[in-house]
Amino acid sequence: MSLPFIPSPEVRATLASMNKASYTGQPFFFALDFELQRGIFISSPLEASIPQVFFDFPSAKTSLPETPSIPIELVAHPEDYPTYERRFKHIQQGLLRGDSFLANLTIRTPIESAASLEQIYLASQARYKVLLPHRFVSFSPECFVTIQADEISTHPMKGTIDATLPHAAERLRSDYKESCEHHTIVDLMRNDLSRVATSVRVARFKYLTELHTVKGSLLQMSSEVRGQIMPAYRHALGDLMRELLPAGSICGAPKGKTLELIQEAEGSPRGYYSGVCGYFDGKDLDSAVLIRYVEEAQDGQLYYRSGGGITINSRAEDEYQECIQKIYIPQ
Repeated sequence: MSLPFIPSPEVRATLASMNKASYTGQPFFFALDFELQRGIFISSPLEASIPQVFFDFPSAKTSLPETPSIPIELVAHPEDYPTYERRFKHIQQGLLRGDSFLANLTIRTPIESAASLEQIYLASQARYKVLLPHRFVSFSPECFVTIQADEISTHPMKGTIDATLPHAAERLRSDYKESCEHHTIVDLMRNDLSRVATSVRVARFKYLTELHTVKGSLLQMSSEVRGQIMPAYRHALGDLMRELLPAGSICGAPKGKTLELIQEAEGSPRGYYSGVCGYFDGKDLDSAVLIRYVEEAQDGQLYYRSGGGITINSRAEDEYQECIQKIYIPQ
């Protein structure tokens, strides 16, 4: 498959290190940015006396020294609606031409907060947390792929609703626009897994999880796709990631044209936002999509990254509000 992203020498070196470590059974942590230009590889991260990256996964965690806790409050200054609408219309024009069926459009919002990245990391609650000091913190609910024994699975997440609304679960599952998004991504991820696995199937479809935020609770919709990993990729995890990236849930379908459309509409690189990270314990792999993400610029300014899937049935006003609604710290 031809993609617009050509891995940089740094990323190629990261992928090669992942291949070598997974072949020899050496534990490691990795992160790859969305455009495949930056990569992080850390061998035996749980043994480091001074960790370069802090992470807290279901499978493993590193320890970050406690800092004084403070209430985590964010004041967001999102781009104005006309600016977002111009980006949205560019995506919609691509959809109308048939370049894409679904495209994930994101924004970068300046935020004010008295909290440091370290304090946000410690206060946030999420299945996957990652902190790269002075760079970014991610508190992601979304698994990318897991590998246990010879089975690989992925859990694409598409669809969000205010959990306090009447009949919220039923409304989310039956919403036409959200269902179109979800079906498209599940089909894309099933096709992606088929490049590295056999007997690929949808094990669970449209299951819901509840997320708690300072603004209230949200329901998010996911599905689970599973398969038997091909022997060529079982001990070559760098090659496996190169086949699967970028993650379908945060670009769209079909990938090639959709990625070109996203780059034109967004106008600047995403960096590690919506890239992936993971931990390999010597046998099994657990990885996540880097969403729910705050980054720190060189001048100290904090930015929150958020976005959503755009289909032919989307309304600009709704998508704009969804991007703003997603600016929160899960606590």
